[in-house]
Amino acid sequence: MGVADVVYYTIHFQELRSIIQWKTWHNPVHERKPENESVSLKVCFDFLDQTSRSFSAVIQELHPELLVPIALFYLILRGLDTIEDDMTIPIEKKDPLLREFHKINEKEGWSFNGNGPDEKDRELLVQFHYVTEEYRKIKPVYREIINDITQKMGGGMADYCNRAVEGKAGVETVKDYDEYCYYVAGLVGNGLTRLFVESGLANPALKERPQLQTSMGLFLQKTNIIRDVKEDWDDKRRFWPREIWSKHVDDFEDLFKPGNKEAALNCSSEMVLNSLNHADECLFYLAGLKEQSVFNFAAIPQSMAVATLALVFRNPNIFKKNVKITKGESCQTMLDSTQNLSKVCEVFRRYVRKIHNKNTPKDPNFLKISIACGKVEQFIESIFPSQNPQALQRAVQEVKPPEDPAAAKERKEAREDIIYMLIAVMGTLLVLSTIMIGIAYLIGARFDIAAKQLKEGNFRVPDSDTARKIANKYDRGEL
Repeated sequence: MGVADVVYYTIHFQELRSIIQWKTWHNPVHERKPENESVSLKVCFDFLDQTSRSFSAVIQELHPELLVPIALFYLILRGLDTIEDDMTIPIEKKDPLLREFHKINEKEGWSFNGNGPDEKDRELLVQFHYVTEEYRKIKPVYREIINDITQKMGGGMADYCNRAVEGKAGVETVKDYDEYCYYVAGLVGNGLTRLFVESGLANPALKERPQLQTSMGLFLQKTNIIRDVKEDWDDKRRFWPREIWSKHVDDFEDLFKPGNKEAALNCSSEMVLNSLNHADECLFYLAGLKEQSVFNFAAIPQSMAVATLALVFRNPNIFKKNVKITKGESCQTMLDSTQNLSKVCEVFRRYVRKIHNKNTPKDPNFLKISIACGKVEQFIESIFPSQNPQALQRAVQEVKPPEDPAAAKERKEAREDIIYMLIAVMGTLLVLSTIMIGIAYLIGARFDIAAKQLKEGNFRVPDSDTARKIANKYDRGEL
């Protein structure tokens, strides 16, 4: 931790607290047992750590039934993606590799060293025989699912690479954008759903809702595309569809010019809107996951995505650098996302409200963004209705239950008894006071002297000598 981090967490102490809580209190639902693994499987998990530390952590906490199949599924798709991303591989070689990659999984001892020296995950393909060795050990039903997704994804990637060679590298329409995101992420959601259901750890009804499966992948992919716009542009890649950015600037590169800041922000807002439209379906999907580790595996990336979406919304820094949520915020989000659906809904509500608060009437999509935020909140309210204590109290006061007649009569009689008792007490005191004053008057009490003394301001009781002098003063001497 550097000096900047110390200063930051001194100011943002709550984030430091979240990091400590995650490190201290987070207990995996299931723990991987390396001591029981073969050498090849240990190598596979080493590659998993190298290629994606964040995904590796949640994968290694999965239920033992799905731990290895999903780890291998990720590595196979990562290998496929490594070939697709490598611009040093000629299309004549890349096209058949992508389209036939699903067959490679079954080949014993297969490896590939044709990647460029700077490709970060090339070593995975150099030692890919470890992956294929473990792949052949998993259940046939899991192999069938992984093969099917790999074949479809490889075909979609090959089509996109061929378009790039023809000079059509950029995504033109929103439909093209959805199709690209489907091939690189939506299919992953479909494959994972089938694995979840086949293992008995998810509601079988999820298999009948392909739109929900697709939304899980598209929400993640689209959010990453928005966040990585500067990095992709530096690598000569463009994934934002022309149909969207052409409404705001003439050329895509104009988004990165300081003079077009407002237009760039409006363009990014429309991209966020496109991604946000999948949010409610992601929550709907999560409701169908029955096992805690599977729920955590699916929920954490979705929560991170909505947090990232709130960060990039109308944020000019995305056109200058790659922005990320802080480690403290990440830990708090993970803490909230590893409990239950209600807590995940709270995470979504929190960040959707941040988007809504940053929304501005100057944005051409102001109304649509407000509606999209409201749609998410409405969905959350439909499954977890909020309760306002003040409103409930008012409702109780306004709608009183009918009273029992006998109880009402009894309460009325009690009130009358109290009134009668007060009248009797006051009457008794009045009678006694009258009698005592009368007796005092008859035996010679001088009330006129007492009244005179009070008028003169003498409120204290006089001593015997003073009392005698006062009496002599008023004595008429008749006796």
